[in-house]
Amino acid sequence: MSDAPLPAEGRPPAFTYRRARKGISSRATPVLCCDDVPLPALVERFGTPLYVYSASTIRKRFKAFDRAFRGIPHTICYSVKANSNLAILRLLRKLGCGFDIVSGGELERVLAVDSRAAKQVVFSGVGKTALEMRSALHAGILLFNVESESELQRLAECAGRLKKKARIAVRVNPDVPADTHAYISTGLRQHKFGIPINHARALYAHASAMHHLTIAGVSVHIGSQVTSVEPFAATMERVAELVCELRSEGHRIDYVDAGGGLGIDYDSTNETSFFEQVELYARALVRPLRGLEVRLLLEPGRAIVGPAGALVTSITYKKENSGKRFLVTDAAMNDLVRPSLYDAYHEIIPVNANTEQQYEIFDVVGPICETGDFFAHDRRMREPAEGDLLAILDSGAYGMSLASNYNSRPRAAEVLVDGKSLKLIRKRESTGDLFRLENI
Repeated sequence: MSDAPLPAEGRPPAFTYRRARKGISSRATPVLCCDDVPLPALVERFGTPLYVYSASTIRKRFKAFDRAFRGIPHTICYSVKANSNLAILRLLRKLGCGFDIVSGGELERVLAVDSRAAKQVVFSGVGKTALEMRSALHAGILLFNVESESELQRLAECAGRLKKKARIAVRVNPDVPADTHAYISTGLRQHKFGIPINHARALYAHASAMHHLTIAGVSVHIGSQVTSVEPFAATMERVAELVCELRSEGHRIDYVDAGGGLGIDYDSTNETSFFEQVELYARALVRPLRGLEVRLLLEPGRAIVGPAGALVTSITYKKENSGKRFLVTDAAMNDLVRPSLYDAYHEIIPVNANTEQQYEIFDVVGPICETGDFFAHDRRMREPAEGDLLAILDSGAYGMSLASNYNSRPRAAEVLVDGKSLKLIRKRESTGDLFRLENI
């Protein structure tokens, strides 16, 4: 491949077009690469649909978070639900990352990567079961983010039976609106998450009387895919006030868990905007905490792995219905549900950049028997041919982790690329895998 990357329709460095040399001076059509590996070479080995991730981009974005918060003691607890592949968790763990989990299964994944990582695990979620609590207590996790009085009572009972202490933070609901999709907004009083911030002091007082609980922090999370820093700043102002009130009442508060939620720009072509945004985000969170001497816990997920991944798919058919033009791909909503679930935008670009093709308007759809099975409506793109490859970008977060087997479709393979090296990190499922646990 040529050493000089071409502007990949402005994409961040994880996915860029490069020209392949065919002779001393001749050059072929630019081809989309992940790091230094051409996507067609990956498709030839592993087929489609195929998730492809850039390890270098994951490292780069994690380090940007870590650097942005250098002025305050902090731990980055990657949100496992964004992408829970073991190889990606292992990559992040090697960077010193902790983890935010929301289920016992996610805890098992973290422990499979490194049992010592439990000391940097925070357990969030409104419906923790007694079994999950016991597993987390045995593992020795850092913190339980408690979201109701009933959960507090159950955790105290579980810890008592095991003769262990459970460190807790109460997840407070600051009633701060976040400009995001209604399904992923979590910080308002009508949402199921947390407890109203004005009720928190009473719950902390209740917890302080429970012998097997140790009050250690305050937790908050206002939603996902939030692209403005103002809601984070307003939230942290309220949390800082609560920390001062709780300390005045005799509670020891060592941690503030700020949650995650920093969004990415799914249609941006400027990678530097992320690094600017994460610095603004850090300043918004840190300023209200100055002088409180707390350790800040952060739970980024999408912002680290989202732009590091793409779903590669092949065009099975082109068709037209009364002037409406469709590209039918071999990927479907079971592979990437975000467009169907949230009407989410993902940039879709050809793997082979043939600039001689004319721009046309298409719906990009999958083969599943649902009208909601689509990736884009009325998308302007260069007209491809049947069999051409497309890359659905920014699919590293909430892509494979939300995948299903709807229509009895095996889930895609996953590949992690690191510079010129690559590794198959999840084999493609077979139909036999789908019914292996079923009985006739």
